[in-house]
Amino acid sequence: MALHMPILKFMKNRNFGQKVSFFIAILSYVGAVACFVGVFIMKADLGLDHPVTSSFMASVVFFICVGVVLQVIGTTNLPSLRFDEKGKEGE
Repeated sequence: MALHMPILKFMKNRNFGQKVSFFIAILSYVGAVACFVGVFIMKADLGLDHPVTSSFMASVVFFICVGVVLQVIGTTNLPSLRFDEKGKEGE
């Protein structure tokens, strides 16, 4: 894949864990949309008071919250936490 796509342009200076969490965030948003579609399908058959429909609604909230948290983790500019051997010249 070429890195000239706008969504991947800012990801080239991220570490592997941030890239993975951003990808899982996108999958989580897709899961939220799928559960949202499931709400309307189950609502037509079972109604809004049925536990299955309520579970789909709870899953929508869960997937959106997970997606937001993982997207923030994946797009944050984290500092490097490695020890720099060059900084120990005076010691």
